[in-house]
Amino acid sequence: MAVPSPTLPVEPLPGLDLVARGKVRDVYRGADDELLLVATDRISTYDAVHPTPVPDKGKVLTGVSAFWFGQLAELGPHHLLGTAVDELPAAARPHAEVLRGRVMRCRALRIVPFECVVRGYLAGSGWEEYRRSGTVCGIALPDGLELGSPLPTPIFTPATKAERGEHDVNVDLAAVIAGVGEDLAMALQERSLALYRAGAAHAAERGIILADTKFEFGLDGDELVLADEVLTPDSSRYWPADTWEPGVSPPSFDKQYVRDHVTASGWDRTPPAPALPAEVVASTRARYVEVYERLTGRSFEDWLAAP
Repeated sequence: MAVPSPTLPVEPLPGLDLVARGKVRDVYRGADDELLLVATDRISTYDAVHPTPVPDKGKVLTGVSAFWFGQLAELGPHHLLGTAVDELPAAARPHAEVLRGRVMRCRALRIVPFECVVRGYLAGSGWEEYRRSGTVCGIALPDGLELGSPLPTPIFTPATKAERGEHDVNVDLAAVIAGVGEDLAMALQERSLALYRAGAAHAAERGIILADTKFEFGLDGDELVLADEVLTPDSSRYWPADTWEPGVSPPSFDKQYVRDHVTASGWDRTPPAPALPAEVVASTRARYVEVYERLTGRSFEDWLAAP
């Protein structure tokens, strides 16, 4: 296994125009109408960032996203222009080594103000709601489902996009229609479900269940464009198919492992988030690297040496 590479410095990269800083990504202005999305090694749970980074996590997120943007391109346009550091604008070239494997050059878009969540299995907040009311985001489901049960069909359960430190709020399709209009709302639902089904089919071929995920979209004029990250272990629940069993909390290749750890530690989800022990960091990195390699069919060491 490759030795973990250095994490990004905490401070913004000098010489670059920092546009935004999210829980995980830093966004810099690139050339012309481009942005540079830089995936750090920060990890968050329950909308709070832990002080302990997970080495190479940002490179996994970038590598997985780059793979999926290419894999899913036939379903519609996306914002990724490239990941090679020798194609970065001049101001970013001095940072080429620290950006290698963790930067995406992207089209600048008008971001749609909704998270486009698709659920194919019962987990997380969906499972909690189902136990209370038999619904997920207001959508009625059959009786008798268990934790980890497959849903009769994947469902579109959008949410508002919250500011950093705030919580996304689940909404129904009617709220999306009210916010962006019926045509765009229906296009978001249709494209999200198509992307989920294609991603789930590929993952299944690799022995992985894609339980749920969330997509973000933007507009370039009137064109609907897939944006941000896509089908990463930060934005998705991935379960090994050979150990999945309804009614049992499944092991995962995503940050559910970290959520479970901090919940068991007694943290009440109130910021600041606690530091993570070394064994949790190492195990999280290993899970992320494994899902990269299984989904892409490539060695992670090859991605670390990407141009």
